[in-house]
Amino acid sequence: MFVQVCLYFYCKCLWRCLKFVVRKLTGQCELQRICYNTKPGAARTMKIEASLKGSKSKRLQTSVNVHPDAIEKTIDDIMELKRINPDRNPQLGVSLQACLLQIVGYRNLIAEVEKLRREPYDSENPQHEEMLLKLWKCLKPNSPLKARISKQWCEIGFQGDDPKTDFRGMGLLGLYNLVYFAEWDTEIAQQVLTDSLHPKYSQLSKAEWEKKKFDKAIGYSFAIVGINITDLAYNLLVSGALKTHFYNVAPEAPTLTHFQQTFCYLMHEFHKFWIDEDPLDIMEFNRVREKFYKRILRQLQNPEMALCPHFAASESLINM
Repeated sequence: MFVQVCLYFYCKCLWRCLKFVVRKLTGQCELQRICYNTKPGAARTMKIEASLKGSKSKRLQTSVNVHPDAIEKTIDDIMELKRINPDRNPQLGVSLQACLLQIVGYRNLIAEVEKLRREPYDSENPQHEEMLLKLWKCLKPNSPLKARISKQWCEIGFQGDDPKTDFRGMGLLGLYNLVYFAEWDTEIAQQVLTDSLHPKYSQLSKAEWEKKKFDKAIGYSFAIVGINITDLAYNLLVSGALKTHFYNVAPEAPTLTHFQQTFCYLMHEFHKFWIDEDPLDIMEFNRVREKFYKRILRQLQNPEMALCPHFAASESLINM
């Protein structure tokens, strides 16, 4: 233990000395070198975040936790502390601002998502009920709901007569994601629902079915799986794994919409993954989910990864 502690401090001191020497040789601090030598996106923002958090200066360490309205003032403080002339380095301030907006935005997104997750579904709340009914209308537009408490809810993958009991694990977050998927990606959501009920009649051609030799094609409960994939997306967010994706697709602060778009992608990809895995029965769900989760994690280890290319970042990111 003592040797490990000594080694840690030795490496830390050695690293600080190396940074000092590099600054003297290049005339640039670490933040300048990152911004000038790394292209915009996750690679740059994650390096900036690590540099600020690892700084010996408390002012730099806390800069990743400021309010979004204080970012401009924070950048001025950083430039002053690092003795960087803003007139000679105009692009540096722009780049740092973009990075800090992403870093602070990610932290705020976690707080927003956590708040929704902790808010339980309340059948006495008209807004909650309205959202639930919207989910039905989007997924089953040609089949009117006969009653609020009805076996019909099982048709879209809830477990019983009243869906409110199924939202306990993810609270309103599960409902928000399902409604977003059904409302903004309606065609795909409806197709995934149909396939989940009748997987052998999915859009795969007969030749593809025969090639893959799907002999059972087990379905699943659409809504319940949606809530489960919400949990998967939530864990990716809180663990920081989604930083790679969000820092590549959000030119500034990632928002709840970015999170919901990511959920849509994960639902679609999990559905294809489930079909490809061709499980023997629904009891294999946890195994398939865990395998899918690990695959997404591996993809997110690539600093250039963007899970949803059709939700690409603004062109303005190129110039930041």
